[in-house]
Amino acid sequence: MMYSDHELIAKINAGNLHAFRLLVSMNERLVLSMVRRVIKDEENVKDVCQEVFIKVYKNLKHFKQESKLSTWIARIAYHTSLDYLKSVRHRESLIDRTEDYRDTLASTAHPGQTLDQKEMRTFILKMIDQLPENYRLVVNLFHIDDYSYQEIVEITGLSEGTIKSHLFRARKLLKDKLAYLVK
Repeated sequence: MMYSDHELIAKINAGNLHAFRLLVSMNERLVLSMVRRVIKDEENVKDVCQEVFIKVYKNLKHFKQESKLSTWIARIAYHTSLDYLKSVRHRESLIDRTEDYRDTLASTAHPGQTLDQKEMRTFILKMIDQLPENYRLVVNLFHIDDYSYQEIVEITGLSEGTIKSHLFRARKLLKDKLAYLVK
């Protein structure tokens, strides 16, 4: 049975665990996707996802329903993932990763000549993964997940101008890296 966000929230706040399981199943792909966009260490992704749903459960009574429930959950997933990164301080340098991909590409012919669409998509996603964290997330939310500027504002808490600036700078970095790798 499908419930509206309002009905589902009311049932969960009344202690209905079945309703919470339904909320989890409806949003687990969203949370997993959001967490994976920020955290690259697959071993910890599931733990962070569980933490997200614990926070959702504990804070659901404070949800003001001014946005979609899924947007609110995505925001919790984003901030929980950032908190995880801050606590671990686990980041690789952009230069090292760029060198790895440049070496991989050097062993093949020109990427435009040999990569089929699936390989090109994989390559582009790897290039996006190399972007600094704040750019990477905005690019993924806008270009990969098709969120609007306003939804990204709600998820990240960044201003629309900052989001547009991050997108512009991320695209420039990607363009520069691609030009460097193709040389």
